[in-house]
Amino acid sequence: MTTAVVVGGGVVGAMCAWSLAKEGLSVTVVDRDGFGSSCSHGNSGLIAPSQVPPLNQPGAFQSAVMSLVRRGAPVSVSARSLVRSASWFWNFQKQCNETDMMASAVGRAALLSSSMSLYEDMISQGQLDCEWLQQGLLIVHETEEEADAFSALNEVMSREFGLGADRLSPTEMVNLEPALKGGFGGGWFHPGDAHVRPDRLMNSMKQLLIGHGVEIIEGAPVEKFRGKDSHALAAIGSQGEWEADVFVIATGATTPFLNNELGTRIPIVPGKGYSITMGVPEAAPRIPLIFEESHVAVTPMKTGYRIGSTMEFAGYSETIKPGRLQLLRDSAHKYLRNPFGEPVEEEWFGWRPMTYDGKPIIDRSPRFENVWIAAGHNMLGMSMAPGTGEHLADLIQGRRPAIDPSHFALSRFA
Repeated sequence: MTTAVVVGGGVVGAMCAWSLAKEGLSVTVVDRDGFGSSCSHGNSGLIAPSQVPPLNQPGAFQSAVMSLVRRGAPVSVSARSLVRSASWFWNFQKQCNETDMMASAVGRAALLSSSMSLYEDMISQGQLDCEWLQQGLLIVHETEEEADAFSALNEVMSREFGLGADRLSPTEMVNLEPALKGGFGGGWFHPGDAHVRPDRLMNSMKQLLIGHGVEIIEGAPVEKFRGKDSHALAAIGSQGEWEADVFVIATGATTPFLNNELGTRIPIVPGKGYSITMGVPEAAPRIPLIFEESHVAVTPMKTGYRIGSTMEFAGYSETIKPGRLQLLRDSAHKYLRNPFGEPVEEEWFGWRPMTYDGKPIIDRSPRFENVWIAAGHNMLGMSMAPGTGEHLADLIQGRRPAIDPSHFALSRFA
């Protein structure tokens, strides 16, 4: 039987392991911390095929630079991070144009659509217990001018991908979601999106994998490979080594730590996101919300309530900054009638794996022919994970994937 080791126990690694286990491989998942404990734990839980446009939109780089001098900006870039990741930011600013944005959108749309179909299959088959709700996603704009500005991009998303949103007036928006305060400019409603409680999803995935014979090893960071010529024989860490026929690196924002072992320079930088999880407030929102100008999301879940997002480029800092959490609270208070619940269960941060073109890497390592990389899903790991697993399984098994592999190839960064 062919054996596989998946390095990384986040949602992408979990879905890669699931796809390989369905192919009949004997799979082991090895995670440096605990399965599902990193960025897959405290994110906003959106399963959002609507989120096709990447971060590298026209004007995005200028907005990031302005954050250097603007306190409280939703996207924060430290001067030290700008210097240390100068090459990444240089390439990002070159990608901030309509042509490159649309090229990224094509690959993102295909992976998002594939993943949504796979999630729906898993939910219908009773394989996931994750508080799945498919109630859409409402994007709220502070002013009418800002809401109107999305019209042109929405027309492109509708024409090119069939993912147009419904424009709502301020009154229509509050009628759809009465938890919102009035007085804002309007919004856009994406009816096809869903949401989950991420920790429940990861717990459910863990049980699903174990039930299909997947071994899960926690607290075991992988630091290097033992190989012969162009073939990896084992993944090695301080807790041991794991031999296999195939290896998958699904280590998210920490993937560049393995650059030397993989034989390439992975163009990923960590974009820190924050969240606060609390009890469900009275008259809580029914529909997940994104407050576009503050880059804050509110996710109502069956057993909890989460305010999250923003973006902080500050390297691999593990500090939870009270000011970033306050931005979440301030935004929720600004837009919602009853923004907070009790008790506060968790204040959290996670490193999002950001590529400068907004697409993940799903490709073979240049150094080892049997080591594959599945990383760099930006802010959409939860939304893209099942499709990533299926795409990777096709590549490993020598089949032609349904999605053009060049969208996610390492060669695009050459």
